[in-house]
Parts: sequence; C-alpha cells; structure tokens
Amino acid sequence: MSSLVSFICLFLFSFLTSFRASAQNPIYLGRFCPNTTTYSRNSTYFTNLKTLLSSLSSRNASYSTGFQNATWGQSPNRVTGIFLCRGDCSPEVCRSCVTFAVNETLTRCPYEREVVLYYDQCMLRYSHRNILSTLTYDGHLFMQNMNNISSNQNQIELFIATVSSSMNRAATEAVKSSRNFYTIKTELTKFQTFYGLLQCTPDLTRQDCMSCLLHSVGGMSLYRIGARLLYPSCNARYELYAFYNETGIKTPSPPPLPSSPPLQSPVSTPPVISPSLPGKGGNSNMLVVAIVVLIIVAVLLFIAGYCFLAKRAKKVYDTAPASEGKDDITTIESLQLDYRTVQAATNDYSENNKIGRGGFGEVYKGTLSNGTDVAVKRLSKSSGQGETEFKNEVVVVAKLQHRNLVRLLGFSLQGEERILVYEYMPNKSLDYFLFDPSKQIQLDWTRRYNIIGGVVRGILYLHQDSRLTIIHRDLKASNILLDADINPKIADFGMARIFGLDQTQENTSRIVGTFGYMSPEYALHGQFSMKSDVYSFGVLVLEIISGRKNSNFDETSNSQDLVTHAWRLWSNGTALDLVDQVILDNCQKSEVVRCIHISLLCVQNDPVQRPTMSTICVMLTSNTITLPVPQQPGFSIQSRPEKDPLDSDQSTSTKSDPVYVDDASITYIYPP
Repeated sequence: MSSLVSFICLFLFSFLTSFRASAQNPIYLGRFCPNTTTYSRNSTYFTNLKTLLSSLSSRNASYSTGFQNATWGQSPNRVTGIFLCRGDCSPEVCRSCVTFAVNETLTRCPYEREVVLYYDQCMLRYSHRNILSTLTYDGHLFMQNMNNISSNQNQIELFIATVSSSMNRAATEAVKSSRNFYTIKTELTKFQTFYGLLQCTPDLTRQDCMSCLLHSVGGMSLYRIGARLLYPSCNARYELYAFYNETGIKTPSPPPLPSSPPLQSPVSTPPVISPSLPGKGGNSNMLVVAIVVLIIVAVLLFIAGYCFLAKRAKKVYDTAPASEGKDDITTIESLQLDYRTVQAATNDYSENNKIGRGGFGEVYKGTLSNGTDVAVKRLSKSSGQGETEFKNEVVVVAKLQHRNLVRLLGFSLQGEERILVYEYMPNKSLDYFLFDPSKQIQLDWTRRYNIIGGVVRGILYLHQDSRLTIIHRDLKASNILLDADINPKIADFGMARIFGLDQTQENTSRIVGTFGYMSPEYALHGQFSMKSDVYSFGVLVLEIISGRKNSNFDETSNSQDLVTHAWRLWSNGTALDLVDQVILDNCQKSEVVRCIHISLLCVQNDPVQRPTMSTICVMLTSNTITLPVPQQPGFSIQSRPEKDPLDSDQSTSTKSDPVYVDDASITYIYPP
C-alpha cells in the first residue's frame, strides 16, 4: 500500500512539475530562416552571434521597455539583433520569453545568418545586414481562426467594416504612442466584444510604422473571428476575446479629486478563516486537514485522468480521416447524389446541354427536380484513384468555400463514372464578355475593378486563408466565372486532389496549364509555386484592362505578346495607351495606372521579386503604400493560337490539364 501511495505521489509531483514547466514556456508561433547566407560553427560570425545573443538575454537588457537592439563585430562578420516583447507583457514575462527564444534559436535555425523567431509574447531577430530603423515585409507570419463571423453576407460586411475601422483607428493611435503600441476594445453587441492589438518596433519612423501597420491590417482576413499578421517590423492581431493582459497595459489614471475622500472598493478580499470544530480541539483540526488533503488529492487525480483521456482523444481525432468528422457539415453523405438524378438533370448528358469541355472532362448544364440549375462536370476516366480516395478528396475540396470561388455542391459515382456537380453561373465566363467586341461594353471599369479585387481575394483564400494551400496553375479569363451580378468566381481549383494527381512535388516534368499565362520558371523548368499564380494573375489583369487576349496578341510594333506591349508602353510613359477604348473615358485613371503597375510587378522574371497575393490585396486597397519599381517582365511563353470551340461558362477547351498543389497547414512563412 505504501508503495502505491508513493507511486501516486511521485506521479502527481511529476505531472504538476511538467504542467508548470509547460505553462511557463512561451508559445512558439513560427520562424523565418531563409537558407540564403549561412555560417559555420568555427567562424567569426558564430562567435559574434553568441556574444550578441548573450547580450540580448542578459539581466541588463531593456525588459522594462520591451525592446532592445545590439550590434557586435566588424563587417563582414558583424551581426545585429533585436527583440520586441508584446506591449502588455511584464518585464519578467518579457525576460522569460527572450531567454527562451535565445536558447532555441540555434536549434530552430542553426546555420542561417538571417533569422526571425516569433513567439506569442516576443519576437527575436538577428541578421548580418543592418536591420535597425529599416522597414521590411520579408518573412511574415499569418495565422487565423478558421471560423467565419457569420454565414449572413450583410453581417459579414458589417463585421469587416467595423474591424477595419477599429484597427485603422488603433494604428493611428499606435503611431502616436512613444512605444509604437496600442490596444483597442470595442463592444460589438451586448454579448460580444472586439479586442485588437497593434505594435511596431520603436526604431521605426512614424511613417514607416504606419505603413507597416496598414500593411498588416490590409493583409488579414477580416471576415474571420480572429486573425494575426506578424512582420519583423510590426504586428497586428484581433480576436473576440481578451487575448492580451489588460491590466499590464500602462495607461495614466486621473488623479483623485482633493475634496473627495478615497473610494472604497465594493469588492474586498475575504478574511482567511481557520476551520475548526467546537469541542474537538487539536483532533478536530487534524481531521479537517486530513479531509482537505484527501479532497486535493482526489481533485489532482481527476485532473490527471482528464488530461490523459483528453490527450488520447485528441490523438484519435488528429489521426481520423477528414471525412469522418461528426461535427462537419460537409460529409460524404451530404454530398453524394444519386447517379440517376444527375443523369436525368442533364437529359442523359445530351449534346444540347453541353456547355463546355476541359482537360478533366466535359461540362453540362442540368436542372434538378427542385428547379435548381447546376453545372455537371463528367470527368474523363483516366484517374487512378479508388472510390474511397475520390470521395475523401471531394469532401476536402467542397470545404473550400469562399464568395469568389465556384461552389462544389456534390458528386455522383456509377461504375467508372466520376461526376462533379457545381453551382451554375448564368453569366458564363469572363472571356465570354471581355474578348467579344459586342459584349465587352457591358464591363465598365467599375465592374472590371471589382472582378480584379474578387480574383485577388479568391486566390488569397486558396493560397493562405483556407485549410489547405491550393496552387491553381491555370488561372485565366475562361476560368473566372461570373454570377448574376457579374461578381467573379474562380473555377477549376483543387482538381488535382479529386483527380488523384501528384500534389506534393514543386518541380515537375509534366508542364500543364495554358500557354501565355505560364510563368517562365514553370514553362521552362517545371518549377511552380504560389508565385506562378501571381504571374498568371498579372497577365489576367493586363487582359482585363486592355480587353485583349494575350494568347493571340498581334501587335505590329514588334511586340509579340500583351506583356511585352504593356512593358513597352510603361517604359515610354504612355501606360494609358494600353486601356480598352470602351472604358477609357469613364474610368478612374489613377486606379487603372495603379493596376497596370501591380500587374507588371506580378509578371517580373524573378519569382522572388513578385508580390504575394496578400501584398497585392494591400496594394489594391491602400493608396498610401508606395509601389516598387517593376523590372523587365519574364518571357511570355506562347502557343499557336487556336479558337476554343466550346470556350464558355463552366469550362474551356485547352490542350493541357491544370494541376493543383496543396499543403495541409494554416500558417505560412515566406518572403514576399
């Protein structure tokens, strides 16, 4: 019995010790360690780095201000470092976080000369370059709550407006603060409160701090119930709960009026009362102590058991297939449709109902028994997937829902038949209007600008806001469908998952997509990334502005394609000559020129120089951000132009199949 008691006590002691230790460690968020310049362990740089890190984590560091910078050594082995603690953290919490980060940095980024480590309470950064008083957006970290604020569009728009207004107002106040830090608290409803926090490194100028904060706010998905975007120079976060320490924020309190006596708090600390039983003396006290000890032991055992079961349940949950989630609205059962129902809706796939043909199969218009119009894609039979894998991938793609993505409504199976059912778009595709002289007049500049913004939001969702990272790889005008209000919806995303194609390799010998929209590194070397979609987006914007198709562009002034023609006009200072004459007299020329500028940044030859979609979103929505100077565009890879016989609303005829890539994560760090 004594051994059992000893075992329980040892277990409780170990559990409490480990629980306390884990609770004290700062929460690690992510890192940025570009493997561009490295060092060796016997180098002068490493010696200087160790000295610098020791200085930043010493007791003499400025933990009370939450910010410290230091430089050690001589060029080319000089190393500069900073740390920034969250403005609401106490000096003790700041010290603990920085010390922990210093101890971890050589493990997380062992040989890189340039490092940023993000924790919930602090950020540690060092570099071989001079990083002081320098604004940078390289190596940002984006995180978000996966839940939307509401399914009601009006409520979403109201929430976005409130969050945007509150965060922009807080950014203005943060810039005025001596610490470049500000928190905001706003009551949204009687039961819901909004909390926001914005902060810059104090070495930035007011102008750079403001630009960085606006960049952060503009890059977040404001329709989520919580999000944060961290740059090495600043960070912004909002939640619907108090995620920061309100009591730790130093705010001056007004002095009491001299004529008024001090007010007493209505809530006082209760006195400590020693329990005792009358008439029992010392024995009674011992009994009470024994009862209290037994209660404490029972509670601790309950906590230990609960944590064990919770951990075990979490493990089971984490390893379960996505389609088995009981709380998911989108399940295999809810998506699977009876094959005969789909067959009847398309009149047995009648040629009269065919509205498109693409690399993955043919598309038919169908009408369900309840009168709902749908687009039915009948996949070709070359997929190597089994039935279970196909179902699971359909469920994954169906969960990718955004107002600028075509919604997958369901699927059907019958033998080798693989059927996908999408929402129907009555206004067909963008190219149906854009490249038809008789119809392009319906697309005024306001509508074209709205389409550009919608495509940005849709691709941004695929790249970083969804549960998966989806690279489209065939973004073009015929894959931008238009709803009844001419709002854009991106089609043919996530098809690789459904079709069973490889989605993990970033270098492929199978070059697929549409010539004219392909980035040079993809068309020539098979290298694809999110920047491949950025290049395609740049070409698409030039088409939207000019009303001319890149793939069969024919210019007499030695320009072989639209990208080259646009660059020549930009270089000559005559960018407005690119604009479609239909909209030239009724457009905001400053907006048009800014869009041309952004598109030329997107089609630069070096993928690293192209902006990310989050940066593009900020560029479009904020006129205060100065855009970089574009460089020579990459070569536009063209094919022989040919007419697409069924290039219409739900699909298009091309010689190649689009492929999509995903990476199951919601947090990404990469240079813009």
